[in-house]
Amino acid sequence: MRLHLLKSKIHNAVVTSGDLEYEGSITIDSELLELANMLPNEKVLCVNNNNGARFETYIIEGKAGSKEIQLNGAAARCALPGDEIIIMAFAEIEAEEAKSFKPMILIVDKHNNPKRRHLVGEEDNPL
Repeated sequence: MRLHLLKSKIHNAVVTSGDLEYEGSITIDSELLELANMLPNEKVLCVNNNNGARFETYIIEGKAGSKEIQLNGAAARCALPGDEIIIMAFAEIEAEEAKSFKPMILIVDKHNNPKRRHLVGEEDNPL
């Protein structure tokens, strides 16, 4: 049996812009992707902390150091620039492996600067 578990999360990300004309996705600074253990084209679930909207999309790699969190296409209607969101990626894991698996959590500040990073259940690592 395989279970669907949280793999990675970027917590408290702030939407920097939106592009309704793009076909869809979320653009994320490549440095944040690396710290969060996420990849371009990976499916993500996003939750808007301001209005409760939840939506799925896929990742596009943004410019390193830009601190960009841009919603594209229909996703741009789910959150406005300035809204705080949580970006979560999941993985299918064998039940036995799932017992010891620990997701990576990246917490960012209001400017999308990485503050802390840790595996669930382990100590925070300030960045």
